[in-house]
Amino acid sequence: MNKYFNKQYIKQNAKSYIMILSLFFIGIVFSVLTDGIFISSRNLSNLARQTAVVGVISIAMMFVIIAGHIDLSIGSVLGCCGTIAAVLQVWLGWSTPSTIIAVVLIGVLIGAWQGFWVSYRNVPAFIVTLGGLLIFKGVKLGISKSMSISPMQPSFSIIGQGYLPASVGWIIAFIAIVVIVISTLKSRKSKEKYNIETSSMTIDILKMIMLSFFVFLTTFIFNSYQGIPVPVLILISLGILFYFIANNTTYGRSIYSIGGNLEASTLAGIKTKRIVMYMFMLTGALAAFAGIILTARLDAATSAAGDSMELDAIAACVVGGVSMVGGVGKISGVLIGALIMAALDNGMSLINLENFWQFIVKGLVLIVAVWADMSLNNDKKC
Repeated sequence: MNKYFNKQYIKQNAKSYIMILSLFFIGIVFSVLTDGIFISSRNLSNLARQTAVVGVISIAMMFVIIAGHIDLSIGSVLGCCGTIAAVLQVWLGWSTPSTIIAVVLIGVLIGAWQGFWVSYRNVPAFIVTLGGLLIFKGVKLGISKSMSISPMQPSFSIIGQGYLPASVGWIIAFIAIVVIVISTLKSRKSKEKYNIETSSMTIDILKMIMLSFFVFLTTFIFNSYQGIPVPVLILISLGILFYFIANNTTYGRSIYSIGGNLEASTLAGIKTKRIVMYMFMLTGALAAFAGIILTARLDAATSAAGDSMELDAIAACVVGGVSMVGGVGKISGVLIGALIMAALDNGMSLINLENFWQFIVKGLVLIVAVWADMSLNNDKKC
């Protein structure tokens, strides 16, 4: 039997298998309980739009956790920035481009303020962001006067409610499949060049076929409704961008290094304080962008926007394989984790499960995910 099907290979990829199987299990259970409504093209499109908001802040949270910190304020920053966007659009009549630029800059400033306290004043991120949770929630309620603000301008609403034409969706799908094939073959060639152990060609071909089929099926489902949702395209674009940042830039490698061993990183000459500062600024920008998407999707800013979303982001990261002790995590895993959390919310809402049960279920999922992560890490150490 091929060595890549042995126990060691399975153990190395256990987290990926568990996440994929969990997603399939959730889909099967809710499909049965909703008589197939859960897997209808309309609901899957709605699920994808829900995932976009959680996915964006989960990417931001991933970098924070990998660096050995935590951000409890990200939900409040999201809600605050989304409310500011609504104020600028509805009350002040700003254009969509100027609103987006202003809100993202505000998010960067918020991140810089929190990063300053963590990096240069050595206040634990837990305390700084806990204070930020309260501060920016208060700012959100203060500037909105605890009222919903709507409607947004049509050009702004497209960000959260728009769909791509079917033809454009198929073009994007074709490009994605070509990229999958080229990147897989290029990665294989690079490993062979430097004598790095690689999987068999058969395994790589199977991976390319499965990923290509997934892209085709997803595009088909979306086009069966109204097309690829714009928020999903934004999430995928950000996922690709930050995958590149995490794996192919000095900044990304520095984040992993800081989370793995702060003292060693400092001795190696990494400007740890500056890197952490930039990280919080990036987190603020992504939280602001997520707030824009949420406000555009709801066509309004509400007083409850962003509440508890930091918990969903943390859960998505943990479920997606990010280690809470820092230094470990992948964008792909985090996005699957965000999809799992969104699927749970969506499915439980479809079966009209009472609100308190939804909190209980998500809490149990989080505990089990952390336990599974610790068990796998202990097995590797053994």
